[in-house]
Amino acid sequence: MEKKSSALLIKRYASRRLYNTETSDYVTLDDIAGFIRSGRDVQIIDLKSGDDLTRQYLLQIIAEHESRGENVLPIDVLTDLVRSYASQTSSALPEFLTMSLEMFRESQSQFMENMNNVNPLQGMPGFENLQAQQDAFLKAFMGGLSSYNAKNPPNAEEDKPSNESKDDLEAIKIQLSELQEKLNKLS
Repeated sequence: MEKKSSALLIKRYASRRLYNTETSDYVTLDDIAGFIRSGRDVQIIDLKSGDDLTRQYLLQIIAEHESRGENVLPIDVLTDLVRSYASQTSSALPEFLTMSLEMFRESQSQFMENMNNVNPLQGMPGFENLQAQQDAFLKAFMGGLSSYNAKNPPNAEEDKPSNESKDDLEAIKIQLSELQEKLNKLS
């Protein structure tokens, strides 16, 4: 596993304690997993021998998560991984896994970008009616607020809703009940 020069360097002492060279404090496997989840690359080096222990600790983090019931790797995948160590195809497997995970990350990023740019309810039947109702409600609500002036409170005559407001409210009620019926049919 190649590490970039910007990788967070963790040193393992003879006592097996892990030392974060960036913050000058000791860290746990959970801390290291948190660094990785936040997008940091890590490199774990044995202080005495200089050996790179990153792979060993990453496997240990995965094993701990799997043993806690946080199953990400299906049994079939784990079985195939074990088999690959004894077969001739083991040389192609790391490259295949790397490419597969990279494609997964890219598609996940693209999905999240699309979700941020598009309203997920937009394709739902009745969305246009719901949006129109919301606009009418906000217009009526904001119209009522804008007519209120603290220095000149409205009189009782001005407070009475007009026939047009009553009609809009009735139309909204009808549309809401129609939408509720459609939603009930969907579920």
